Amino acid sequence: QVQLVDSGGGLVQAGGSLRLSCAASGRTFSRPVRGWFRQAPGKEREFVAAITWSGGATFYADSVKGRFTISRDNAKNTAYLQMNSLKPEDTAVYYCATNTIVTENLKTYDYWGQGTQVTVSS
Repeated sequence: QVQLVDSGGGLVQAGGSLRLSCAASGRTFSRPVRGWFRQAPGKEREFVAAITWSGGATFYADSVKGRFTISRDNAKNTAYLQMNSLKPEDTAVYYCATNTIVTENLKTYDYWGQGTQVTVSS
């Protein structure tokens, strides 16, 4: 079992920045990959970014490349999503999740955080 707690969301103006955190506990070693997803109102949940255990490989959706950065601190069992140059279309609930492999397929992620709301005003 892995427990995830998402935090760091809020209201920000377009062009601003936020840093999300995903704190994990439990058998984290069994799920080395950490991913971030988001779900806007009326839309399906979509992949945002993923990172391997070592942090040596990161992957991003095209819509956030160059603006978002995923990272992790394994000593703290925490993953982060630094979001810069935010746009109104980034407004969504953001979720972190765990997996054994790096993939954009959210159906393969089995442990999820509760989500944190990000709202970007124009």
